[in-house]
Amino acid sequence: MKSAAIAALSVVGTVAVAGVGYGAYQAMTPSASGYAKVVNVKPVVTHSEEPRQECRQVTVQHQKPVKDDKQVAGSVIGAVIGGVVGHQFGGGHGKDAATAGGAIAGGIAGNRIQKNMQDKNTYTTTEEQCHTVMESKSHTQGYDVTYTFNGDQQTIHMDKRPGDRLRIEDGDVVMP
Repeated sequence: MKSAAIAALSVVGTVAVAGVGYGAYQAMTPSASGYAKVVNVKPVVTHSEEPRQECRQVTVQHQKPVKDDKQVAGSVIGAVIGGVVGHQFGGGHGKDAATAGGAIAGGIAGNRIQKNMQDKNTYTTTEEQCHTVMESKSHTQGYDVTYTFNGDQQTIHMDKRPGDRLRIEDGDVVMP
């Protein structure tokens, strides 16, 4: 019976020593579950240029259509008036020269007067004018999160911005 008691005590002692040893091991081995402290959050941002139409209303002045683009009417009317006025001067052959000179000068003047009138004959409209501008855009693609857990520092990419701590289960970050 003594040997049975010694055997029993040996088994109990071995189990106790093993239990103490396992407990000490657990105390020294970091847990694979718990909460990690977030120490840095860096947004991952991409930049792009996107075209955009920019339109505005603009007042535009147009030339009215011209029926007599050679100003023939102005030239003829000017020549007739110039000839009549020139005919009032001189005598004999001088009267004929004055009439011809008046007709030529009147024709030139009538042509220029009609051209100036046609150039000033305009109308105004409001039109939409558009052009393409490049617009800078920034898009947050996620976050590079640095955290510490059981004395180790690691970084992970997350789609959403985390809070001050992360849940860890079996050594892995649990995504919210």
